[in-house]
Amino acid sequence: MQNKLGLQKGRAAEQTPRKRRVSVTDMRRIVVWAVSDGRAGMENQVLGIAEAIQRRIPASIVTKRIEIDPKFENLPHFMWGNPFERLTEDSDKLTAPWPDVFIGCGRRVVPFAKALKQHCFTVQTQDPRSNPEHFGLVVPPAHDRLKGKGVMPIQGSPNRLSKERLKLEGQLLNMSLPRDIQFKTPYCAALIGGPSKAYRWNSAAEDAIVGGIAAAIQAGHFVLATTSRRTPQSFVERLRYSFKPSKLWLWDGEPVGPIDNPYFGMLGLAERILVTEESANMITEAAFTGKPVHLLPLPGGGAKWRRFHEGLVARGVLRPNATLGETWTYPPLRETDRVADEIVKKLTLRGVIEPGA
Repeated sequence: MQNKLGLQKGRAAEQTPRKRRVSVTDMRRIVVWAVSDGRAGMENQVLGIAEAIQRRIPASIVTKRIEIDPKFENLPHFMWGNPFERLTEDSDKLTAPWPDVFIGCGRRVVPFAKALKQHCFTVQTQDPRSNPEHFGLVVPPAHDRLKGKGVMPIQGSPNRLSKERLKLEGQLLNMSLPRDIQFKTPYCAALIGGPSKAYRWNSAAEDAIVGGIAAAIQAGHFVLATTSRRTPQSFVERLRYSFKPSKLWLWDGEPVGPIDNPYFGMLGLAERILVTEESANMITEAAFTGKPVHLLPLPGGGAKWRRFHEGLVARGVLRPNATLGETWTYPPLRETDRVADEIVKKLTLRGVIEPGA
C-alpha cells in the first residue's frame, strides 16, 4: 500500500544518495610544471596558465627553464634522438616523478611535451609546428589559424594577470610613485617594445611613438611609460629627455617601493593605454583591462598581425583612428581564464581531479 505521497507503508522511503560535493580543501594538490627556455615572454605564458589553474583548484607550480646542447639546438627535432639527453648541465632537469600537468611554450620545449604525453596532461602554447594530436591541448593565437583535434585558439597570448592582481598592484604603485606625481590623474600607460621578426625600428617609428605620447599629454593625461629589453637604448634616452618629469614618468628598471616591476601596476592605474603594435603579449595584457587601447605604429607587420589587430577591433578593444580624448569600454579579454577552465575540465574527465569543486 502507498500513502498519499506515493511511498509504501512500513518501509523507509528509499532515497537516492546525494553525491557529496567536493570542497577545494578536500582536493588533492596537483603538480603543474611551467616549462620554457626562460625568456620572459614565453615564461609568462606558461606561468599565466599555471596560476589561473591554481586559482581554480589546489596546485603546486614548478617553474622549469630548459637549456639545449648548442650542438643540437638548431637541428630538426627528429635528429635529437632522446630529447632528455640534449639538456645541458645548467638546464633544469625534467625527470620523474612526473607532474599532473605539463605546460610548455616555445619550440625548444615541444619534444619534451610530446615525450611526456603518456605520463601527464600536456599543454603547448603557440603553434608547435607539430601534429596537435601529440599534445593534450594546443593553445595557439587565433591569427595563426591552426586547426585540429585538441586545438584551442585564443585571441593573443596567455598572461599572468587577474582582476585581483591588477587592482592590488595599481594601488601599490600609486602609493609608491614619487610624491610629486602621485594622483596626477588621469594616467595613461605607454608600453614600448622594439624591433622584432615582423616589425622594424627606425627614426620614423621613434617620432610616431613620441608623437603619440605627446598627444596623450596634450589630451590631459599624465603618462606612465615603460620600455622592454628590445627597446633601443638610444630611444630610451631620447624618451627620458623629451618630456618634463611633470608630464611623464619613465620606469628606470629599479624597484618602485615594494614592487620589482611596476608594469601591471601601470595597467591597473591607467585610464587608457598606448602600446607598440609588435607585441602580442603587451597588447593582450592591455586588453585584459577593458580600457581604451591605442596602437603605436611600427613599420612592418604582415597578414597574421593584421588578423590579430582586426580581431581586437572586432572585440571593441581597438578603435582605428580614435582620438586620445575618446573613451570606450569592452568586455575585458580573459583568454587565460578560458584556457584554465578547459584544462580543469579535461583533468576532471581524466579522473585527475574529482568533479564538483
